[in-house]
Amino acid sequence: MSHYRVTAVVNGDSVDFPCDAGETLLDALRDRLGLTGSKEGCASGDCGACSVMLDGRLVCSCLVLAAEAGGREIETIEGMADGNALHPLQRKFLDLGALQCGVCTPGFLVAAKALLDRDPDPTETDVRYWLAGNLCRCTGYDKIVRAVLETAEDMRGA
Repeated sequence: MSHYRVTAVVNGDSVDFPCDAGETLLDALRDRLGLTGSKEGCASGDCGACSVMLDGRLVCSCLVLAAEAGGREIETIEGMADGNALHPLQRKFLDLGALQCGVCTPGFLVAAKALLDRDPDPTETDVRYWLAGNLCRCTGYDKIVRAVLETAEDMRGA
């Protein structure tokens, strides 16, 4: 099997790591870089638990090869907070109890941030459509959608 050396920017920091030809970006983030926030829910791109931003685009990291990340910018859930200060979405998810077991939460947060970065005033339909690629087996989605809408409102008012 071929081995690669990848240099990328992850959460604003330049990183360099080895990977195998068939290794996913998700596995490299978790096993090579110790960024365990992104979760493997399905390994087929159907659940969104492994969602990250790759060059500003929301992707399932289980579907991207680590070797493809060379020279690119990656944002993970670990990059959302500013030091110890949680991102407004993270605070709102906690305040409204928009999580239960937590497996899907990082993917929802990354996807929700991508939406709000793109559209600071989404409708409920927009939020539900944008988050349709993220599955949760615990919450029923209502608290998640409410958290995103309230965060958008708070951020617009700030």
